[in-house]
Amino acid sequence: MGTVHARSLEPLPVPGPDFGALGEEAELVEIEPETKQEILENKDVVVQHVHFDGLGRTKDDIIMYEIADVFKAKNLIDVMRKSHEAREKLLRLGIFRQVDVLIDTCRGDDALPNGLDVTFEVTELRRLTGSYNTMVGNNEGSMVLGLKFPNLFGRAEKVTFQFSYGTKETSYGLSFFKPRPGNFERNFSVNVYKVTGQFPWSSLRETDRGVSTEFNHAMVIDSRNSSILPKRGALLKINQELAGYTGGDVSFLKEDFEFQLNKQLLWDSIKAITLLSCYRLVHSGIKPGDYLGGEAFWAGGVHLYTPLPFRPGRGGFGDLFRTHFFLNAGNLCNLNYGDGPRAHLQRLAECIRWSYGAGIVLRLGNIARLELNYCFPMGVQAGDRVCDGVQFGAGIRFL
Repeated sequence: MGTVHARSLEPLPVPGPDFGALGEEAELVEIEPETKQEILENKDVVVQHVHFDGLGRTKDDIIMYEIADVFKAKNLIDVMRKSHEAREKLLRLGIFRQVDVLIDTCRGDDALPNGLDVTFEVTELRRLTGSYNTMVGNNEGSMVLGLKFPNLFGRAEKVTFQFSYGTKETSYGLSFFKPRPGNFERNFSVNVYKVTGQFPWSSLRETDRGVSTEFNHAMVIDSRNSSILPKRGALLKINQELAGYTGGDVSFLKEDFEFQLNKQLLWDSIKAITLLSCYRLVHSGIKPGDYLGGEAFWAGGVHLYTPLPFRPGRGGFGDLFRTHFFLNAGNLCNLNYGDGPRAHLQRLAECIRWSYGAGIVLRLGNIARLELNYCFPMGVQAGDRVCDGVQFGAGIRFL
């Protein structure tokens, strides 16, 4: 700020005798200069040290992969952003209950004028955790008990045991999961399971035991503003799954493709176009006779979401509801691999199932959503099990 000189002084109330104004004998008073403040937003900084408080059984090497980008930060904003990204990566490992980040100036003999220290205060999960919850999906309710051994060997390994008792199926399984250090998406997992279920289309009680050896590759590009009820953005998901060729009792190659486009229209309305799985018919209810599924399928939908009529509860609870209009179509078939791709596409285009309807959608935060719809199945083939009229659904993924 510099030095400021006062040209005139007003008498200030002070306790004690009144000595009056100083008049012409008053001297110029020099005010102490204020401390100079700097804005560090665009200043070059160096991250000299990264500290961890609260580490116990976690190994240092798995942590170093997740925080390596913090040392590459060049300014304060970059340090904050990369520290936040490192915090998200640490939480994604599933070995910490809580992660806090502190950024401070570097201290010590080796401290640089623009040096910073970043401290991660972590709380590790217990060696054994348990869970109990209920689930509703695919017209089935189930009770799930689970035991988990997180961070078993100190490098984010996880052993999980899960028992599920449902209205249609009872299952239990044991799994081992190990991520690749520095690349969480690439991981190794082994699952051993047993499933017992009552399947009405087969008139038998089936028990499935097996060891599954699978290789999965997934590519996801997601620009949506919300995964539950987006207003804009697109989603592209491609997944390949190879199972059984390195062991196990089931062998298959599976390709999945999913695309979703959302566009905001007038009056806060939203149009959504989706390619996903088949829907609006009874689960496993396509194909005549024994519903054994097929080797290929496609499904698509066009949706229109609008605010509730007359906007009740606008600006509050009413904004969680949307009026829903939809048109869905799809098909399922088996393939003759000697016919070629053109014949395969022709078979998928024959005897298309389609339906339309309307309803109300309730968004439960950014976790799940509830749908209450009235559906009119139209393109139904002989032998399909139709579920028309009022339908209620709860989940996180909808066509």
